[in-house]
Amino acid sequence: MSDVLANDLIAPDAGVSPLLNQSGVSILKAAPIARLSFRAREAALANAGTAFGVPLPTQPLSSEVGAKRAALWMGPDEWTLLAPEEDLETLFATIENALGEQPHALVDISERSEAIIVSGEKAAWLLNTGIFIDFSIEEFPVGTVSRTIFHKSPVMIWRTGADTFVVEAWVSFMEYVSGLLVQSAQELSAA
Repeated sequence: MSDVLANDLIAPDAGVSPLLNQSGVSILKAAPIARLSFRAREAALANAGTAFGVPLPTQPLSSEVGAKRAALWMGPDEWTLLAPEEDLETLFATIENALGEQPHALVDISERSEAIIVSGEKAAWLLNTGIFIDFSIEEFPVGTVSRTIFHKSPVMIWRTGADTFVVEAWVSFMEYVSGLLVQSAQELSAA
């Protein structure tokens, strides 16, 4: 996966000041995007991927990215599909039409979650203040996506670059998640 392609879709919200911008790490609120939850069996994957414009990944913890599109593996029969906000209605209809009578579930979850972009040489360290995953590039390479818990909040972590992670949480949890990250970053400035 390329940083350039992820940045084509996941970008900072231009109207919001950085939550944190200090030496070694920054936290930026991501601009709103369309999010679709897609569930289906293997028979529907090729048609869904073609309609979406990006093949759906079948390897656990992986993602596929194309121009202004990303498909994230969430489970054996579940994916999160990301696209620009303005493409939501057309994209939804295109996938539904392509699948026809094939059993599947496609749900707009755009309003459920928000994302922040955690980046910089200390990004993995900062995430490890609340997540017990080895974020070394060897164990969690670019393109890896995982659901996990940050302190007490469910989150999704997607590595989009060597030192860049997208952290997604439900809207009701995002202030908690981002607040704890900013608070933990104070240790960096004290060091």
